[in-house]
Amino acid sequence: MKKIAVLSGAGMSAESGIKTFRDAGGLWEGHDVMEVASPQGFEKNPELVLDFYNQRRKQLFEVKPNAGHLGLVQLEEKFNTTIITQNVDDLHERAGSSNVLHLHGQLRKVRSTQFPELIYDWDKDCSLGDQCEKGFQLRPHIVWFGEEVPELMRGAAEVNQSDYVIIIGTSMNVYPAAGLVGFAPEGSKIFYIDPNPQINYELSRMSNLEVISEKATVGVQMLLDKLL
Repeated sequence: MKKIAVLSGAGMSAESGIKTFRDAGGLWEGHDVMEVASPQGFEKNPELVLDFYNQRRKQLFEVKPNAGHLGLVQLEEKFNTTIITQNVDDLHERAGSSNVLHLHGQLRKVRSTQFPELIYDWDKDCSLGDQCEKGFQLRPHIVWFGEEVPELMRGAAEVNQSDYVIIIGTSMNVYPAAGLVGFAPEGSKIFYIDPNPQINYELSRMSNLEVISEKATVGVQMLLDKLL
């Protein structure tokens, strides 16, 4: 069975009504990125940061997977499929994809501030005073600026073993995630689905690149017509 790695970004979820965190001004929902997405921001104002992610978490229950998410599930019928996403929502899982790797963490999980391996499923608000089993404050299970991306090497290994790499809804400007396509083996086929595709350095070197200049809901169906 041939292998597919899907690299998905914020544009994938935007059509479900999830705002892309970072707008053109570099703000996340009106906040400076470093206020709500850095260890320093959390140390300075943990209440603000916890509330920010509580609001994002609540939004998840108001949205549902779109046709793009649902279409990717069909790939599992004929391909060994891994979705490597920069998104922190759970729309891929709710659509039915069975193998999803979250590079930047997950909104519906929290973890210990002192023991990062202590991770908990979490669907309610996370507040000051909520503690792990060892008595330390909980924080969002999100990879913030300046923090390591624990799943990055696993993502690179998945891409490196793939016959097809599909990029959907990502600007290809957010590193290190944007560099993953560079691990695609020579001879693999690369599909890039985005209404405004940005050809970064890795993509510019690939002769086997096919661009589908459509939003995810349309582009995924076009892709399925080609592959299935």
